[in-house]
Amino acid sequence: MNTIDWKNLPFGYFKTDYNVRCFFRNNEWGQLEISSSEYVNIHMAATALHYGQEAFEGLKAFRGKDGKVRIFRLEENAKRMQNSAFGIMMAHIPTELFREAVLKAVKMNERYIPPYGEGASLYIRPVLFGSGPQVGVKPASEYLFIVFVGPVGPYFKEGFNPVSIQIVRDFDRAAPLGTGCYKVGGNYAASLRAGERAHDEGFASVLFLDAKEKKYIDEAGPANFFGIKDNKYITPSSNSILPSITNMSLRKLAEDIGLTVEQRHVSVEELADFEEVGACGTAAVISPIKRIQDRDTKEEYLYCKDGKAGPVSTKLYNMLRAIQEGEVEDKYNWNTIVE
Repeated sequence: MNTIDWKNLPFGYFKTDYNVRCFFRNNEWGQLEISSSEYVNIHMAATALHYGQEAFEGLKAFRGKDGKVRIFRLEENAKRMQNSAFGIMMAHIPTELFREAVLKAVKMNERYIPPYGEGASLYIRPVLFGSGPQVGVKPASEYLFIVFVGPVGPYFKEGFNPVSIQIVRDFDRAAPLGTGCYKVGGNYAASLRAGERAHDEGFASVLFLDAKEKKYIDEAGPANFFGIKDNKYITPSSNSILPSITNMSLRKLAEDIGLTVEQRHVSVEELADFEEVGACGTAAVISPIKRIQDRDTKEEYLYCKDGKAGPVSTKLYNMLRAIQEGEVEDKYNWNTIVE
């Protein structure tokens, strides 16, 4: 364990000691099982492999200034996974089962929780998928729920430093009445080709537009988009956007510091008016954006002209991290303290 370079951890898979598993069979959930294996035996006709019955979550645990371990907004992640399961007809995971599995996975791997002040955290990945066999297109009768964890650094290698992103029109992440509002693997598969091309062309991520009219901002790759102008925190509203728990939290904090919050359609043309823009999500928290380039028109929108994140983004980022790491009062009871 002494060999882990906490300050330079990438965001990626990291082998830890244990994971937690639970099967849904015969219309009921079984007992939680603890496993030290990184592998799963799966039926070749499992619906996860054939019909995309798969959903996952991402949340984090932090070691605080006081030495306590806090998990951020666990109940909201449970609700979102329940919504994803409903959306693609998988077994409902009760909040208590979700909570118990997450707490057990964190406690059993506590030695992998990065120390306070290292800029790292313990990433928690719950995953639910259809493990029962079907050849006709219909839901499985058996599901497997797994929670595994691992220490991570920043999602973007730049950390809390401005990144460049690319507007794309020749790919869609999700259809307006599709699965975009659920955290299912297919949405991420649909974003891979555009994302990899953007990386090859020198961008950290892509900015998807609405699939129907190509007029409005949808998601910033794997994250939600927000912009700041005229003392307002503005973020897109769309049926095809995943409701980010980080974005939900930032909207509350924005109100706390006197900003007006608007969740509405945001046109591409409005990018020229923003004072600050960013991408937000569990993995990145906030990634400030310094440049957005339209791949088709080559038009560019520039921000962070001094090379640093804007003052509002910085304030919101610091406020959220301070709550997660126990530096300030958690007045909204967002944290679950691991006893």
